[in-house]
Amino acid sequence: MARPILLLLTLLALLTPQPASAESPHHGIAMHGDLALPPDFKAFPYVNPAAPKGGTIRQAVTGSFDSLHPHIVKGVPALGLGYVFETLLTRSWDEPFSLYGLLADRVEVADDRSSVSFHINPKARWQDGTPVTAADVLFSLEAQRTHGTPNRRLFYAKVAAAEAPDAQTVRFAFSPDADGTIDREMPLLMGLMPIHSKAFWSGRDFSRTTLEPILGSGPYRVAAVDPGRRIVYERVRDYWGRDLPVRVGQFNADRLEFDYYRDDSVALEAFKAGQGDVRYESDPAKWATGYDGPALRDGRIVREEVPNRRPEPARGLIFNTRRPLFADVRVRRALGMAPDFDWIGRNLYHGLLTRTASYYPNSELAARGLPEGEELQALEPFRDRLPPDLFTKPFALPGSGINSGTGGGNAGLRANRREALRLLDQAGWRVRDGRLADAAGNRFAFEILLSDPSEERVALEFARSLEPLGIEARVRTVDSAQFQARLERFDFDMTMRWWASTLSPGNEQLYYYGSDAAGQEGSRNLAGIRDPVVDALARSIAAATTRGALVGRVRALDRVLLWGHYMVPLYHSPVDRIARWATLHRPAVTPLYGPMLESWWVE
Repeated sequence: MARPILLLLTLLALLTPQPASAESPHHGIAMHGDLALPPDFKAFPYVNPAAPKGGTIRQAVTGSFDSLHPHIVKGVPALGLGYVFETLLTRSWDEPFSLYGLLADRVEVADDRSSVSFHINPKARWQDGTPVTAADVLFSLEAQRTHGTPNRRLFYAKVAAAEAPDAQTVRFAFSPDADGTIDREMPLLMGLMPIHSKAFWSGRDFSRTTLEPILGSGPYRVAAVDPGRRIVYERVRDYWGRDLPVRVGQFNADRLEFDYYRDDSVALEAFKAGQGDVRYESDPAKWATGYDGPALRDGRIVREEVPNRRPEPARGLIFNTRRPLFADVRVRRALGMAPDFDWIGRNLYHGLLTRTASYYPNSELAARGLPEGEELQALEPFRDRLPPDLFTKPFALPGSGINSGTGGGNAGLRANRREALRLLDQAGWRVRDGRLADAAGNRFAFEILLSDPSEERVALEFARSLEPLGIEARVRTVDSAQFQARLERFDFDMTMRWWASTLSPGNEQLYYYGSDAAGQEGSRNLAGIRDPVVDALARSIAAATTRGALVGRVRALDRVLLWGHYMVPLYHSPVDRIARWATLHRPAVTPLYGPMLESWWVE
């Protein structure tokens, strides 16, 4: 009787309507809403499809490198390696977070985003001519989960199952979070996973740094390497994806050259002397005074200030709250009240920068005014664990000028420092014989760790501002390799660094600010933030189903971070300041995220 019963159950299952587990194939994925571009789009709107190919684009950059492997923790990778490797999908930089087909030409996503399937473009090829297959994708997942950077290991741990139904198809299923919800960002994160050749890595150790060029599938390959000093890429003439809509009008130069300099002032002089073709200027002082010369005056060098609508990096002097010295929020708040930031802005930055008052500055994601709407809804469950002022007072940075609300000038600065001493006194620190010390007589002294000599002037000014409080802050600048190693071990008291986000933040926010990342060496939680409220808000962002919900939750996280005083915020630029030689051209349309160098071309 068993066989007839089995047949009956099978027939019933076939006749019973089944819930749709996946949508029909699409040409991409949008995090929220619909894709802006139709399936038959010919090129991104911010490129010139008729841009000529040829020539060389050179950049004079600062720092060093010791690896050609950008997808592991170890080593300092060379700039430009992103042009060698590809992903299943690629971003449109004119949308907050939308991906279109690259190595994959079709994608299917479950309605609840609990799974995703990618169909690999049969034309996709490695640079040695061999096809990209599902086996390469599965290998890449395991390599990243085992040896990848901490943020990738964190993301890919959510993959509960990975399979290849055939040589051109991969399917990923995702495990729910602790609260039973599915991380809606995971299909997009899988689309952005860097894909490596399984055959190339056979017999090689994925976890080790290397100066051997790694096989990729991208539009450029490494042509020459002088470790730490220079790297050259050449355009792959038979690049498999050159006619894809997501590649048309891009990667136009035959060669890309990056020359490394130890000092940025030397790099600037190299650019002015014709040793570089383009320079993104982050130093307002150099922008104001450093470019004057015959080439600028006669038009051979062009300077542009190009507005953008992306979040700028949240740069600041970051406290390492793992240090007992900075564990008390009153101490952190007090130190942020000591400097004369109005003077710093005028004299060190020529008034060209804006004081940063958000972890997502220059964007709609920044918290403003009092919490309301979706933001207030996100904060409400944590009201009893947050400062009461967070709900009743707009967050404001202390100032010393006429718009600071403290009286302006020296009077305002003195008022700030009196308040700082009051907060320090509450935290158990008092001035004794001109020195700030705790009840046991331990002096308040710490080190500010830097890697870029150009950052010293701000750090030294900050250190000087602490002297009237009886605090000793020492500024120490080390080479880039030592700096990176100390950051990865969280071996610092304070450092000048930044957090960067897109217009659609997601899982990486846990990597930046989450409790688990605070104990994970190599993570970007430099401040050592361990706060269940931050964890919950950061985790909720990727689960947002609408753009409005995402913006509200990000603003809520921003507000909680600001009131936590985990850094002394510095400044950001609301525009991209770009200098280029007139032989280098860019498209007329600037995307949402600002100018994209890969769409430029040489005359």
